[in-house]
Amino acid sequence: MSGRNFLLSLLVSAEVLRIEVTDTCADALPRHSGRGPLLVEAPADRWGVDLGPVPRKTAWAELDLPRP
Repeated sequence: MSGRNFLLSLLVSAEVLRIEVTDTCADALPRHSGRGPLLVEAPADRWGVDLGPVPRKTAWAELDLPRP
């Protein structure tokens, strides 16, 4: 993300770790054929992209945490 601002968020609950990266380049969505999604899919239980508000997009991944 050279030259762009972004926001990284980590949200933790008792059951899930959620990682979010928000930037202002909504026209460049992750492609399933790219390296980034492959690296995220390996450890993630779920992932996706949320659009808005314009011009933002948020890519997120969730990992289920083991129960004690």
